[in-house]
Amino acid sequence: MKLFSSKSLPAYSRRLSLVTVGLLAVGATGLDLGQSPARQMQTYATAYLDTLDESQRQQTTMDFDSPKRVGWHFIPKDDRKGLKLEQMNDAQRTAALRLLRAALSEAGYRKANQIMLLEEVLNELEKGQGGNERNPEKYYVTLFGTPGSDESSASGDAADRWGLSFEGHHMSLNFVCRGNQMLDSTPQFLGANPGVIKDDTGVTLSKGTAVLSREEQLGFKLIRSLSDEQKEMAVFAEEAPRDIRFAGEAQPTPGPAEGIEYAKLDAAQQDVLRDLVKTHTNVVAEPVAEARRAQIEADGWDQVQFAWAGATKPGVGHAYRITGERFLIEFNNTQSDPSGNPANHIHCIYRDLTGDFDLPADSDQ
Repeated sequence: MKLFSSKSLPAYSRRLSLVTVGLLAVGATGLDLGQSPARQMQTYATAYLDTLDESQRQQTTMDFDSPKRVGWHFIPKDDRKGLKLEQMNDAQRTAALRLLRAALSEAGYRKANQIMLLEEVLNELEKGQGGNERNPEKYYVTLFGTPGSDESSASGDAADRWGLSFEGHHMSLNFVCRGNQMLDSTPQFLGANPGVIKDDTGVTLSKGTAVLSREEQLGFKLIRSLSDEQKEMAVFAEEAPRDIRFAGEAQPTPGPAEGIEYAKLDAAQQDVLRDLVKTHTNVVAEPVAEARRAQIEADGWDQVQFAWAGATKPGVGHAYRITGERFLIEFNNTQSDPSGNPANHIHCIYRDLTGDFDLPADSDQ
């Protein structure tokens, strides 16, 4: 049921469709605060499936134990697993985006929507001469297993679990649920190119928009606040690495944590680090974000380390890593944007060191 192709419509028509559907998904979701995010996701997953024809259902659904469930990446790709937004009509896209909205916080959904809309900005900046298709509807929805499993089951078998992947250029969001519980919500990857829109392109997002600004500015605030002695502990490389580690891998093995320990920061610096971590944890729905924060508190902030590489000002490559007992955050801004502005292309990820995709921590997958 492919009603139109973005290639066959003027850019403004394509953009209007996505913006309208996106806003509708936020405004009409009707989230029930008495229900868990997992239960709401189940409701909207079922509603989404009900809008599809048989061919679309086959494309968007896979077995929970499919190897594709743990395959992910954020680079531009000609094709991905799942059903593309472009292949849906307006009602189907609304249903798909409602499902995504149920999994995310308001701030997280806004970032996801803006990342999709950055494809229009890239298209204008590249004047259609880029090596990749820039299309805000080239994002794919995949359901693994069957939403609606019996919540009373505690076996944890694949039959009891189901998963959601929402993925495209610069975004990979992955969830595993069982009954009322979200078992995992990682890997959580978000990217932004341009990191800051420096040109007035006349499309969708305005000049000055910085989708992942808080993730970057709090990092700068913390590293600049450190004394020379503290920087000796925090800085792991004078030049930032080319990108985040473990891109596309299902299960990272990061090795020993690097950087300065939380206990060696003063109170104000500790507050900034907490705020920075919270910015990454709070992409998902609030009860899930709260569980993430509670886990960090339970493990103890003294287990958390902050590491920096590269410049401490915009426009020159920089990166940071934050490692806790059971989480890893990586942020990287080293690449240029299409206009040639250096270090204006952000990649960042939040990972579960006990097992992305609800994998066991010692999984080889």
